[in-house]
Formats: sequence, structure tokens, C-alpha cells
Amino acid sequence: MAIPAVNLADFLSGDPQLKQAFVNQLGKAYEDVGFVAVKNHGIPDELIADLYKYVQQFFALPGETKKQYEIPGLAGQRGYTSFGKEHAKGSDAPDLKEFFQFGQIVDDNDPVKSEYPDNVQVADVPSFNTTFTKAYRAFEKSGRALLQAIALYLGLDEHYFDEHIHNGNSILRAIHYPPITQEPKSAIRAEQHEDINLITLLVGASADGLQILTKQNEWVGVTSLPEQIVVNVGDMLQRLTNNKLKSTTHRVVNPPKEMWGTSRFSIPFFLHPKGEMSLACLESCIDASHPKAFPDATAGEYLDERLREIGLKK
Repeated sequence: MAIPAVNLADFLSGDPQLKQAFVNQLGKAYEDVGFVAVKNHGIPDELIADLYKYVQQFFALPGETKKQYEIPGLAGQRGYTSFGKEHAKGSDAPDLKEFFQFGQIVDDNDPVKSEYPDNVQVADVPSFNTTFTKAYRAFEKSGRALLQAIALYLGLDEHYFDEHIHNGNSILRAIHYPPITQEPKSAIRAEQHEDINLITLLVGASADGLQILTKQNEWVGVTSLPEQIVVNVGDMLQRLTNNKLKSTTHRVVNPPKEMWGTSRFSIPFFLHPKGEMSLACLESCIDASHPKAFPDATAGEYLDERLREIGLKK
């Protein structure tokens, strides 16, 4: 399935008609599908190539070396999480993956810094942390522009989200699905789920396997062209918009048998606001035919609840 494609350069062009057309396209795609492919997203190709190169070097390290980067008590929010630790909400079966998480770097005097653990420094792969820092900032910039367009679509001030995502609790996650070495119990590498955050930006993936659940209740494979990133709505944005923008259910399936010997790498950026942001449903999204569907909560409270549900927090 070719998901709707939008051109971020239109939004940033300074041309009011192109900008409005982009806002309309993006909003409609998020109401109808929940996923879009974004062209001219502003994340340089060479940075993406470096990111994948260093991620593959990290996951190729011996297990005992990687374990040194697994820090107890951080609920997987920084550093390494070993194979089979995480599962989807409502599923007991662990996902067949290991991952590394890199978080916000607060370099002004924002007191929110005290809420975030430090990033884990990977000494075994030179340039790992500097590349992740550059990529994190590039994803933030693209994500901010996309949220400005979403704000306009919702009838809000264009910069509604800016203050909430500045020094927000976003996560850059590098995922490795190792080769399949024996007949798997299931065809699923990562069980069906919805993302927790506002939006997720996914740059490339080293192999196919991502599927989304359509409104017709059918699983379809998602493909995007090499120069595009895939961006989907998460549960926080769904809550804020009282289901107007839908968080899309998605999963990762195993490859065909002849590809079992290959690894799959994937690097999503989960764009989160600061924990204090209210996710209370916007008044403009509530009416007689769309009564308020969610209780009020802050982003921090909701994240905490979800990390417990997926087994990363006790």
C-alpha cells in the first residue's frame, strides 16, 4: 500500500497556498490513514547513512559488551534493552528485538533537565553519540514543522506545540530484530500496537515488514521511497484531539523464510512533549456526536501508565 505522500518543502516554502494545501493534505491523511510519507523532510541522507552504520556496529558487539550499556532502573528510557524485554500492551509474548534509546539533551538552563537521565555514552563505537545527537536535533526540527501544520489543521495557533516540545521527552530508538534461527512461534516480530507519543518519525528500515491496520480491518504492508520518512500519529495526539486524528495500529511481521538469516534494523523517533503538557481533549474536538472520550491526564502521567503496560516499568 502506498501511503499518502506530502512534501514538507511546500509547508516551509513561504507560499500561503502551498502551505495551506500541505496542511489540508496532512490533516486528511491523518484522519483517513494515520500514516504519511514525507518528502523533503530535512534530515540529510549522509546523516541517516551514518546513523544506520553506527547502529549496526553497536548491535554487532558481543552480548556481554552490550549488557554494559543496559542500566537498571531506567525503564529502558536510556541505553540498551536486551532481547525479549518489551511486549505490546495486552500481549504477554515478548517482541523479538533488542534496542537502544537516546533521549533529550537539555543545553539551556531549563529545570526540566532534572527529570531526564543522562544519555548512555557508547565507548565501543566512536562517533555513536555525536551522530545520535545530530540526528536527534534533525528529527526534532522536522517534527516541529509537522506539528505546526497539525496545529493549523486543528484550528490552533501555528506554534501551539512549540513550547511543549522544546526540551520535550522525545526518544530516538534504534531497534535490531536479529536473524530468525528456528521455526518461530508466531509470524510477528513486534506485536500489533499503537505508539504512545504525539507523532513518530521513522527513517528507513533495512528490510520490509511494517504493516498497518486499515479502517477496513485489513493488514497492509507500508512501503516508502528511500528519500521519504514515514510519520504516524501516536496515542497522545489521539487523546488531545478526542479521536479526530487516529493513532494507527501497526506491527512488524517476519520476513519470508528465505530471508530468515537477515537482521532488520529500524530507527524511529518518538516525539514527546514535556511531561507537564496537558492531554485534556481540545474543546474544539468535542461536540454532541463526539463526546469527550478520555479522562484528563498530563503527558508524563500517561507515559508512566503505558511504560508499565508494556513491561518496561514495574
